[in-house]
This record gives sequence, C-alpha cells and structure tokens, in this order.
Amino acid sequence: MSEAVIQLESVHKSFRGNHVLQGVSLNVTRGKTFAFLGRNGAGKTTTIRLLLGLLKRDSGTVLVAGLDPQTDPVAVRSRVGYLAEDQQMYRWMTVDEILRFVAPFYADWDHSLAFKYVKEFELPLGAKIKTLSKGQNVRLGLVLALAHRPEVVVLDDPALGLDPVMRKQFNRDLITHLQGEGATVFYSSHLLQEVEPVADEVAILDKGRLVRQCGTEELRADVRQFVLSRESCQYHGNGWRVLDAKHDGDEMAVVVEQASQAERMLQHEGVPHRVQGLSLDEIFEAYTAGTPASFGEQESAPSLTLGAP
Repeated sequence: MSEAVIQLESVHKSFRGNHVLQGVSLNVTRGKTFAFLGRNGAGKTTTIRLLLGLLKRDSGTVLVAGLDPQTDPVAVRSRVGYLAEDQQMYRWMTVDEILRFVAPFYADWDHSLAFKYVKEFELPLGAKIKTLSKGQNVRLGLVLALAHRPEVVVLDDPALGLDPVMRKQFNRDLITHLQGEGATVFYSSHLLQEVEPVADEVAILDKGRLVRQCGTEELRADVRQFVLSRESCQYHGNGWRVLDAKHDGDEMAVVVEQASQAERMLQHEGVPHRVQGLSLDEIFEAYTAGTPASFGEQESAPSLTLGAP
C-alpha cells in the first residue's frame, strides 16, 4: 500500500464561532502532485497553515511526514518547502544575499542545488529583490522552497499573479524540478486549467467540508454531463447524485456522478442522449456552485433516475 505523507483525520477548526473546517479527512500519497481546490473562504489556507504548524487545530489529527506540526513545527518545516502567492522577501537584499541568509535555517540546505536552480531559472545573483519581475520573484521563491530538498512542497496559489505564459512556464518548472525529484506536491490554486495537466489527485473543499477526493482521471471519468429531454428525467430517492442541472429549452443538461452506470442504463433503455466530458474547472464548479435544486429538491442534491418517458 502506498505511503501517505500528509494525513488529516476529522480535523475541525473554528475562529470566533465560525466553523472553518468541519471534520476534514484526506491522505496525500508520497511522490504525488495533489491539487487542493476550493472557492475563496472554503478553508484551503487554514488547512495549509495547520500543515505548517502555524495554527492549532481544535480537534482531529494532522501528520506531515509522520510528524505532528502542532507539537513539532520546526521538524516539520525542515521537511517542507513552502511557496505562496504573497511570499514576502527582504527587498533590499540581492538574490545571492537572500540565499546565504536563508541557508543556515536548514540543516540540509544544498548550496550547489540552490545555485543550479538560480542558473536554470535565469536569476541574476547580484540583482536586488526589489528590482525583480513578478515571474522572477516566483522563481526565487521556488529556489528558497526547494534548496533543502524537502520531502513535501506546499504551493499556495504561487502563480496567481503571473501572466498566462509565465504560469505555463512555472508549471513546466513544477514538473521538472518537483515531480522529477520525487517530491510530494500539495498544490492549492484557483487556476484550475494550469493545475489539471500536472495533478495526479484532486480534493475539493466546499464550505469547510471535503466533498470529493480521488485521482484526476478517475474524477473526469466518473463525473460527466448528460443532455437529454426533460421528459426522460425523473427524480426520486434512488439513483445517481446530481451535481448540477440546467434547463435548455426542451432539454436538460445534467451533471452526475457514476456516469458509467448512467450511460449503461440510458443505452439499455434506448433513451436518446448526448454525453459530454468535463474539464476539471467545470467539475469543480458543479461540486461547489452547481444548482441541482433548480428541479425541485431544495434541501440537498437530488438523486436522478434517467429513463424513457
């Protein structure tokens, strides 16, 4: 069985009565790139701060590389590389100075590796940080996050402020320098179109609850959109979970889980339909902003039986 390098079990966290995380449980397998997705306010940053030992959980278990960040934060941070979109660095330092400043904080800091990355990322050693472009700042942050050869790399929307070309370049660097090194990558991002090609596994957080975790390819195969006539859709308590449903004239576009079962049943009953694959962005939207209740069920997502009228 594959080893989990990040483990959360029934984690709860509240701020002044606001329950931000509600029983979150997830496992991240060693060597995988794990996309952690959620809308603003879903609890992503709170989760990351718990992983880094920057917050104390109310209850539950958190382990990173077998260590509890709440009781052993220094040891955890020595094994974790962290890069955020709003990473703050001493702007008056040069690139060379900040590398030498940070190095003593890590027992396993590798100067040769740091300068190898600097060369590959085309960073000018003598330039002051305040003169670097946004893209260069992100690359410098990546150097600082990787030069101690961490087991786990946590990326919190690091490419958010980059233009599309820079974002694609950043993800090429991600693949080359993280996946190639066998590191475990915990990647939280709003830019799902850039995350999708590199993510081995996906977790979707919505309003403090984990609503889905599985492999990226498994998710795309399991969640699909069916387009069929309104008369062919009948709702009752036994069927497939509906994530989103939209009227389109005399037709309905319905996003469901267990798409393969729905497809087999429709074919068996001879129901005319079209089935469409969805991008990770569209699947994420269905889980977090879908409107299944528009067809009658108001309290929770209705089940769906698809059949001939």
